[in-house]
Amino acid sequence: MRDAGGRWVSVDASRLEGWLGRFGERHGATTWVAAEDVVTVTAEDGSVAECRVPFPPLARQPGTAYDGLVGHVTTDRRVGVLLVRLGGFAVGVFDGTRLVSSKVGSRQVHGRSSAGGWSQQRFARRREGQVKVALAAAADLAVTHLVPVARTLDALVLGGDRKAVEGVLADGRLAPLRGLVVEPLLDVPDPRLKVLQATPAMFRAVRIRITEPTAT
Repeated sequence: MRDAGGRWVSVDASRLEGWLGRFGERHGATTWVAAEDVVTVTAEDGSVAECRVPFPPLARQPGTAYDGLVGHVTTDRRVGVLLVRLGGFAVGVFDGTRLVSSKVGSRQVHGRSSAGGWSQQRFARRREGQVKVALAAAADLAVTHLVPVARTLDALVLGGDRKAVEGVLADGRLAPLRGLVVEPLLDVPDPRLKVLQATPAMFRAVRIRITEPTAT
């Protein structure tokens, strides 16, 4: 029988072909079944590698290895990136792995107070106001740098704090971007230029769930 849980790995797009080859060397000859969002590779010993397709759907190519998955993941795309955490935000546009435009900003948002009574309520109201200002500033940045090029983008990648990102995308001015959003949400620290520059390695990577036979 097979381990139902499995383990997850993240494989760089440029290393996927080699990784799949080594998977076959370790576990025996492979076959695969491709869908729009996952390619399931099964080895002779019963081990399975479920490859989640980045930027779905996969345009399947029957007769080619893994129905064209490797070519799909290594294709250069024009991708917008929006990173938001309370107090910090960044936007960028990538052609392949090259950052062609970017802007980073920040607004002060105080942490939560442990005080009680009226002091806590006043602090909470003040913090709520700071959050609104920060999210509005992030939305302004996206309006200026992403919305004008929305028609040229293949996808929009999001990262940071999900609630904060969703708060920014709720801005009506960002409606042209919503249909471009792809998962997963990138787990990034406080958005800075170096953090933004490093995102292609994350959004081009392939997440793979590996399950192997277990003794019965």
